[in-house]
Amino acid sequence: MLHMADYVHARMILSLLVFPIFQASWSQGQAVPAIFVFGDSFVDVGNNNYLPLSLAKANFPHNGIDFPAHIATGRFSNGKNIADFIAEKVGLPSSPPYLSLGSASGVSYLTGVNFASGGAGILNPKNPLDTQSVPLCKQVQQYLEVQQGLTQHLGSSGAQKHLSKSLFFISFGSNDILAYSGSSDLRMTPLQEYVAQMATTLKAQLKTIYVHGARKFVVVGLPPIGCCPSQRITNTTRGCRDDSNTWTLLFNDALASLLQELKSELGNMTYSYGHSYPIVKSFIENPAAHGFREVKAACCGLGDLNAQIACLPVSQHCSNRGDHLFWDLFHPTEAAAGLYVDYIYDGPSQYASPINVRQLTAI
Repeated sequence: MLHMADYVHARMILSLLVFPIFQASWSQGQAVPAIFVFGDSFVDVGNNNYLPLSLAKANFPHNGIDFPAHIATGRFSNGKNIADFIAEKVGLPSSPPYLSLGSASGVSYLTGVNFASGGAGILNPKNPLDTQSVPLCKQVQQYLEVQQGLTQHLGSSGAQKHLSKSLFFISFGSNDILAYSGSSDLRMTPLQEYVAQMATTLKAQLKTIYVHGARKFVVVGLPPIGCCPSQRITNTTRGCRDDSNTWTLLFNDALASLLQELKSELGNMTYSYGHSYPIVKSFIENPAAHGFREVKAACCGLGDLNAQIACLPVSQHCSNRGDHLFWDLFHPTEAAAGLYVDYIYDGPSQYASPINVRQLTAI
């Protein structure tokens, strides 16, 4: 019979054997050792499935109709989302949802973790709807737990080296802008002040992630939010909402500035800023060149532009999903997400700056 002391000794030996091999071989077929994802429903891979009170879920048909096994996983998409395609680009499996890991040890964190939550924002609203999603501040706290687990498993220097080579993907702000658009109470705060609050909060949280090991950041700006189906149906012309797009551009400018500030303040930080607005705008203005036929209506939903009722099991869904830009009221199709990642991963400086994601992984 194996005594506890012998068991612990055996585990220690196994760790010493396994992790040097892992650290020496991760680069074979992988551009980075891990990806840590923070964000909202654009990159949520199922965290909201584990929030019992949340209504912001996508773990039902017709979501996932084009995902392997044709199952809904909690992704707000007909298939893969942006986080999945980024992982594919660097030769990694998709980072698992943090809330699915329970009390997992550092072993589960080696190739990354996804903290993203549908409905999450930069600013943390102080109301009962906190139970609907995991905001930025809580996602960062979850990361600190992961970093502690990796440190315990790899040692301080091993964890720091591992994290310094990893990608930290950040996608936030859409829900804050949508909240401002839909709330007369929030609009009592001047727009410039509201956006400044978003930028200040995000900057502080990115600093915290940096202090705890992050060095390579992929931060994506907002697409033209006023052009998504949910916003178009509030416009009598069914065109894009200019006010929402103006607010979006204001935040994107603040985001670009804060990244430049962080780079100057944090010597070892490197980043790639994804210019989502011009990328998605080009899809809308020149759809045929990008393989799209429908850039206004959602693929899944009911009513005008398939956007008056969300994508639910009772909703209609299109059969030609590859030529639609939007899957539902807000989110891109798998085809659009994959094409978007192509632009930020290998694109020129008007789409990703000061370097693209491929160049960032090589540093």
